Amino acid sequence: MGKLVISLCSLVLGLAGIASARQKFEKDVIPTSKGDLEITFLGHGTLMMTFEGKTIHVDPYGEVADYAALPKADLVLVTHEHFDHMDPKALQAILKPDTTVIASKACAGKLPNALIMANGDTRTVLGLPVEAVPAYNIAHKRPDGTPFHPKGAGNGYIITFGDKRLYIAGDTENTPEMKALKNIDVAFLPMNLPYTMSPEMVADAARAFRPKILYPYHFGETDTSKVVKLLQGEKEIEVRIRRMS
Repeated sequence: MGKLVISLCSLVLGLAGIASARQKFEKDVIPTSKGDLEITFLGHGTLMMTFEGKTIHVDPYGEVADYAALPKADLVLVTHEHFDHMDPKALQAILKPDTTVIASKACAGKLPNALIMANGDTRTVLGLPVEAVPAYNIAHKRPDGTPFHPKGAGNGYIITFGDKRLYIAGDTENTPEMKALKNIDVAFLPMNLPYTMSPEMVADAARAFRPKILYPYHFGETDTSKVVKLLQGEKEIEVRIRRMS
């Protein structure tokens, strides 16, 4: 019996080690006036960031990572209610008693104790200024004519880390509100048709608000080289492609 228990424990530990080894994600470091911002690219529309000892999760989604093995969250940002952005099981795995969860109006009533921010709201959470930006479709719609993401339901977020403004667009197209943004240092723009933007739409938005660093994300099977080519003449916009499949 003792040998069986030891064997089972070894098997469990071995499987845990394999799972941990598989969780190899790309990371970038963005210097700010208050120290480094580390961004971990978990996949799909999902990110994890660390700054000043705080861990920030964006749209946790259990299909891209084992959240039980990831750091617990001080702050969670949820852009909208679709299952690949609002995953209660993944969220539960990273919650602490004092975790702050910010969510859009479409998540109201679905995430207990979440702080709901409407489009245009601004708040300072854990010392970080957070702005909610409208995220919605204009051109791309369902067969019945309703947009995949209606105006007012979802948010993008601008978070200020020291002297750097980082914009996570959520599921959206190149809306007038997006194109009017100012002083964005880092931008994450979605590029998966038919739900969000084409490479041409991403390039159009980037030329309008001119982020210093552009990360296409949530791009599915879209050829990311297309947006690189479209913006190759824009020397002030650095396009960075990371693993987000």
